[in-house]
Amino acid sequence: MKLIRLVLLVACAGSAAACTSTQQVSASKERVNSAARSIVGTSLIGARGATPVDQDKIDDTVAGLCGSRTWSVDECARHDEALK
Repeated sequence: MKLIRLVLLVACAGSAAACTSTQQVSASKERVNSAARSIVGTSLIGARGATPVDQDKIDDTVAGLCGSRTWSVDECARHDEALK
């Protein structure tokens, strides 16, 4: 019985410590968009649009950014105009 009490006490203490020691962070749309914008450049390293495969990689990435509204309507329109 003492072992069960000890285990429960340790579990409760661990839970309380974990719940009170973590810092809350903002998950606002602006913060998520900012993080997505900073990651995009690294996912296309080496893709310059010189080959059809490179251009497909760029277009797929831009489609995702426009679809998730990470890029503004103007930025998406500029990409579409550059393809013409």
